[in-house]
Amino acid sequence: MKLYNSYTLKTEEFVPIKEGQVSMYVCGPTVYNHAHIGNARPIVVFDTLRRTFEALGYKVKFVSNFTDVDDKIINKAIEEGVSEKEIAERYIKAYNDVRNSLNIIPLDVTPRVTETMDEIIAFIGKLVDSGNAYVIDGDVYFSVESDPLYGELSHQKLEDLNAGARVETNDLKKNPQDFALWKKTEKGIKWDSPWGEGRPGWHTECVVMIGKEFNSSLIDIHGGGKDLKFPHHENEMAQSECVNHHRLANYWIHNGMLETKGGKMSKSLGNTQWAKDVIAEYGSNLVRWFLLSGKYRDSLIYDEETFQAARTELAKIETALKQVEVKSQIAGVELSDAFNEAKYQEFLAQMADDLNTPNAYMVIFDTVKLLNQSLRTREIDWEEVVKNYNAIEKMLEILGVFIDKTVLDEQDRQIYQEWNKAKSEKDFETADKYRNILMEKGIL
Repeated sequence: MKLYNSYTLKTEEFVPIKEGQVSMYVCGPTVYNHAHIGNARPIVVFDTLRRTFEALGYKVKFVSNFTDVDDKIINKAIEEGVSEKEIAERYIKAYNDVRNSLNIIPLDVTPRVTETMDEIIAFIGKLVDSGNAYVIDGDVYFSVESDPLYGELSHQKLEDLNAGARVETNDLKKNPQDFALWKKTEKGIKWDSPWGEGRPGWHTECVVMIGKEFNSSLIDIHGGGKDLKFPHHENEMAQSECVNHHRLANYWIHNGMLETKGGKMSKSLGNTQWAKDVIAEYGSNLVRWFLLSGKYRDSLIYDEETFQAARTELAKIETALKQVEVKSQIAGVELSDAFNEAKYQEFLAQMADDLNTPNAYMVIFDTVKLLNQSLRTREIDWEEVVKNYNAIEKMLEILGVFIDKTVLDEQDRQIYQEWNKAKSEKDFETADKYRNILMEKGIL
């Protein structure tokens, strides 16, 4: 397996910490609203990465968190007159519904910030004791100048850094890039700490959860969207280096953003569509196929045109598979478990090359072409047909795409045979009538 490491800016051979095992942590959502379709891209990308590792024989432990305490959650709870827990539970359920509807392999653990508070407070205490953090009137800040390697993930020098979004401003901070580990708060949910009542900042939770859930402070892969690279992942790495004396993960993997033709997609810009609505309209298979259609590290344009292109591609595959299912049932042929090993390995090699899905898609279409050629012969070579059919299904499974089987009843068989008879007799009007019936039933 080869992966592009955002830390080294190189594609590297994957070498696990423990032989045959993969420890993978992906930053999860702050649960104050529904997930938009851009949020679905890391869900699909890292599930596909997991499926690829497992196809290669690795055992994967996959953890992703829920940030269930945040200013946005607190403000929404106050606005609605309900508890923060009620807001969090509502959108955790909604997020899990999106995950499930996208054919995700269930995650091993989905920890929450509110359930990790003791460990977070203890970790912040270590940073204060080591001099890497300081206290100002109940707030605790990490001192970026205390970490000589700060900026190594985003490949920026400290003096040149633009803190960007979600970096707190406070005139009392020693450096404008210093970030909050603990926030004194008088409104909303809060906890007792050695520095007074408050709640944690955003950047500490994942470092702590990794240590807790993997029983190790160093993991193989830390992933998330490219927008998390700085400051979130940079700040995570800095804390790990100061407490654990390593960079938290050996491989930092970031997926590109989903964009509209007008630019970045985000809730704040108001140019998003909820993932649940897009999945309901297009279906999970098409959404996954679209989200994996480009290189995962590159930006992907979301519009009707690109979705229609994905629909056309997936329809070609579905049509070929349906032909096998229908024709084999008409001919009374049992489909065996044999499959085209050479094509499957060719596909897997592309997926193992830093999830090269565009090239992997080409292997699928090559196999579809072979399948269609076999089906068009006067005497169908069912052994060849079945090998390519099963290889395509095996490839699609790694992509998390599962096409429903076509099962004919006696009436369906009769209509199909009448359709073929009308075609052979050049009775096109009758043939069209039967064809329309078969299409309505989803057989064609």
